[in-house]
Amino acid sequence: MDQDDGIEDVTLLILEWLGEQGVNAMIRVDAERVADNAPAWTFAASGGPLEHGMRADGRTVQHCMSQALSQLRKAGLSVPF
Repeated sequence: MDQDDGIEDVTLLILEWLGEQGVNAMIRVDAERVADNAPAWTFAASGGPLEHGMRADGRTVQHCMSQALSQLRKAGLSVPF
């Protein structure tokens, strides 16, 4: 699966799965960064099996979540989506 293809469709499922693993996670958009044409989407996660908190930013929700999934997998979480 192309990580950027349809990832916005499973973002809530990913957040729910992370919560079930004991991971605190959120995704947000910053309107000021949208207006400045800066990477406006942020994903953040901490706790549970994550040794350190993590953050991923992107210009689109797809890019942000693709980066987040990559980091989560490198941290040892096998996200099933």
